[in-house]
Amino acid sequence: MAEFKTDIEIARAAKKKQIQEVGAKIGIPSEHLLPYGHDKAKISAEFIANARKNKDGKLILVTAINPTPAGEGKTTTTVGLGDGLNRIGKKAIVCIREASLGPNFGVKGGAAGGGYAQVVPMEDMNLHFTGDFHAITTAHNLLSALIDNHIYWGNELGIDTRRVVWRRVMDMNDRALREINCSLGGVANGFPREAGFDITVASEVMAILCLATDLKDLEKRLGDIIVAYRRDKTAVYARDLKADGAMAVLLKDAVQPNLVQTLENNPAFVHGGPFANIAHGCNSVVATTTALKLADYVVTEAGFGADLGAEKFFDIKCRKAGLKPAAAVIVATVRAMKMNGGIKKEELGKENVDAVKKGCANLGRHIENVKQFGVPVVVAMNHFVSDTDAEIAAMKDYVASMGAEAILCKHWAKGSAGIEELAHKVVQLAESGASQFSPLYPDEMKLFDKIDTIVKRIYRGSEAIADKSVRDQLHAWEAAGYGHLPVCMAKTQYSFSTDPNLRGAPVDHVVPVREVRLAAGAGFIVAICGEIMTMPGLPKAPSSEKIFLNEQGQIEGLF
Repeated sequence: MAEFKTDIEIARAAKKKQIQEVGAKIGIPSEHLLPYGHDKAKISAEFIANARKNKDGKLILVTAINPTPAGEGKTTTTVGLGDGLNRIGKKAIVCIREASLGPNFGVKGGAAGGGYAQVVPMEDMNLHFTGDFHAITTAHNLLSALIDNHIYWGNELGIDTRRVVWRRVMDMNDRALREINCSLGGVANGFPREAGFDITVASEVMAILCLATDLKDLEKRLGDIIVAYRRDKTAVYARDLKADGAMAVLLKDAVQPNLVQTLENNPAFVHGGPFANIAHGCNSVVATTTALKLADYVVTEAGFGADLGAEKFFDIKCRKAGLKPAAAVIVATVRAMKMNGGIKKEELGKENVDAVKKGCANLGRHIENVKQFGVPVVVAMNHFVSDTDAEIAAMKDYVASMGAEAILCKHWAKGSAGIEELAHKVVQLAESGASQFSPLYPDEMKLFDKIDTIVKRIYRGSEAIADKSVRDQLHAWEAAGYGHLPVCMAKTQYSFSTDPNLRGAPVDHVVPVREVRLAAGAGFIVAICGEIMTMPGLPKAPSSEKIFLNEQGQIEGLF
């Protein structure tokens, strides 16, 4: 078998262009690029505002089946398709999210693609990049500090310390911080209360940064954050603490999209990073809408499987930003079909056509779901060297029976040359005008009915269930004027159900809603389902154990 280079070896060998040259390809003059070194830059707010008069290009969503340990390669396909569209003569920009440090040192790894379909500089993107996540963490925790400080100095706003709903955040997996007691140690340290930490990507500030249209909108949304309630249950907002101005100052650079490049020197916007299992899972509205003004095609991705990322992309991001996707690509692999068909990871190298056929039910469900939004679909089969002709044929036949086409893609090994066929198909779908996009539910539907609609139509569950306290909370928010908001489901990414071990396409399962949170600034309700955690933990053997600097000072183990 041929010896393949690792992702990091390929990334290191990249012949990068100066970032000003990459910007020039899409009409961004160098004076509107704020460089961070030679190979990454932020795009100025002035340029973004001036570009709004341009005509929109076509928006392509890349989504996937439920993730398996076999690996699907969604970001790799997103990057490969962007390169493929440029290769066939289209002006295309890739729009992806920034990586969180938590998964990098935990289990998931980086988020810059792989093989010959990567965005570079890979190490920077997977570490501190341009400091956006640090700014978000700091702005969030400034608000936390201001809440406890306000209580300490007399609590003029009458905050009920039992009802402070604003937690702290950090960009690391640390289960020990999920629930904490703060302000211990006596009178000088304030009034003790229970609190806790979420991971930064679950922060409402992250969601706000990714849904805001400009700095002014960002500041308004920050002011709309509900931080606590008084004894009479009335809300206390961030603006009541005069926190919104200082938070916006901390985020003034972070709100500007980052420009980097693919291995083939095509432009990529990498901005924002909410997880799709606990947040809305899409890159920033500013990055996507700006890219649409500069390119014929914008290829963006939504996190995890289509049941989470794509649903939230359509129902939250597109609804709020007025976006209309022209086509969707669902990424799947023969290996993942076999895992969904009940085969263990160690056995994936052996041909098993029956397991492929059995596992295709998961893919079929995602095809049906994306079609429910009125968006035309094509399946990208991300190729692995162990895939056999018979397995590939079985998967193609299944997808054809679902009224879609599956195209074999070899971008990991061949870059844009390996994904030309998919690029042509995406152009055909997008240019056909077949997209009749509409969200799954109307704004005026009751909040619990929105949750129930997603459970029944996307997860194929029998119903959503919740305690009276959860339903009463939703009714209270409706009475307070928040009933029009969309819902953001916090749920395991591994299954259509809330049981991460239930693969395939389960039906008639019950989805328990454990807790609901109001993200008034972001503009959605979070429904926390099953055992999902907004602060992940590290595995028994975290990836950090294998990350180090070699004798040349290069990073090893980060991928």
